[in-house]
Amino acid sequence: MNADAVTDSGIWFRVEASSAASAVRRAAERLGAQVQMGAVRIADLAIVAAELTSNLVKHADEGVLLLRPVRRAGQAGVELIAIDSGPGMADLTVSSQDGHSTTGTLGIGLGAIVRQASWFDGYSLPGKGTVLAVQVWPAEPALPSWAGALTRPLTGETVSGDGYAVRVADGRHQVLVSDGLGHGPLAGAATDAALAAFRDAPAGPPAVVVGHLHRSMSHTRGAALAVAELAPAAGVLHYAGLGNISGVVVEGGGQRRGLVSLPGIAGHQRPTIREYDYPFGPGARLVMHSDGVVDRWRMADYPGLMERSPLVMAATLLRDAGVRRDDACVLVARSWA
Repeated sequence: MNADAVTDSGIWFRVEASSAASAVRRAAERLGAQVQMGAVRIADLAIVAAELTSNLVKHADEGVLLLRPVRRAGQAGVELIAIDSGPGMADLTVSSQDGHSTTGTLGIGLGAIVRQASWFDGYSLPGKGTVLAVQVWPAEPALPSWAGALTRPLTGETVSGDGYAVRVADGRHQVLVSDGLGHGPLAGAATDAALAAFRDAPAGPPAVVVGHLHRSMSHTRGAALAVAELAPAAGVLHYAGLGNISGVVVEGGGQRRGLVSLPGIAGHQRPTIREYDYPFGPGARLVMHSDGVVDRWRMADYPGLMERSPLVMAATLLRDAGVRRDDACVLVARSWA
């Protein structure tokens, strides 16, 4: 095992041998101490980290694990996301029960993970692989988030030019995906500026927020970006984008509706900014991603994925549609009405 990439969004590990379990466990323990989790929950976190990596070594193809802090509702925890490309499980619920094993072991790995976790979700499909997402919180777990996302840098890079942010401003539930021009530190700096400006932007509709980001990024090389606002009570999604950020609304039945982004680069020239409204009913999902993710995925290939958490859905799409020759980011948000 070695650290494939260290980013502000966490550490990606390639899990290739049994030695990975102890290395990931130590990294998780350090992170737990940094977020002041407490000795008891750090010990629980260590069990989760060791079991996740052990499962990847024993059962998975092309296993990777993302370790990162997570903050919500005034507290900090640790999140681990294990992703592999096969062989997958026919029934993840059965596989999570103690005593179930496909390799002759005691079969307590997933059961131990579920017991120690504050929150757990997963998705597995035979022939495709498995995604497991775990959060360990120091006290009562925060409510599951209505949005989840991951970024992954270009192979060989330690900094991703892609990024995302989520905020609630005066009741407006908004998300941002940004793709800094090019790769490496300068692209990352452009996206960092977009994320900072988004968090500090006055509450307003997406077109107003995008205009604020554009004016705040003139000192950078610029970025493609898009802002969406979910208003499920009204059954509407508001969307404004510049450049090649892909946005899709996926209906409950799996039908896709593409969202319009206009040509332009935030931070440069004088782009036309326009906001569009789309139906967003119960059960709908918003999917946004950078051009490091190909747009050929179909929900029909993932039975049951729409019922999983936004984080697990985003990780699954990143695994199967992300390309290694570019930075990649996938964000999924859901209706909560």
